[in-house]
Amino acid sequence: MSTKAERRAARETVAAYHEEQLGQLVQHLANAIDGYRAGNLDAFDVDQVAFQYSRAAKELWKFCNLTHIDIAARVIAEEAPTGWWERGAPRQR
Repeated sequence: MSTKAERRAARETVAAYHEEQLGQLVQHLANAIDGYRAGNLDAFDVDQVAFQYSRAAKELWKFCNLTHIDIAARVIAEEAPTGWWERGAPRQR
């Protein structure tokens, strides 16, 4: 059983990781919107990026909020998961 201080530290670790990774996902969406505004992407392209963002953000949220906090913090400390954007990619049929 972890102490109150250890749980607080674990929550802070997971929260910082979640914010960092979410910021990277948001950047993908921001780049798509900028591309649309510049005329390099159409609305369907941006919609596809928004869909992938949504799926990726949900996967990240599940890891950060449904995994036991002590386990998530340990995983982040040992080898933080990456590739959330790729995890949100639509499945190929």
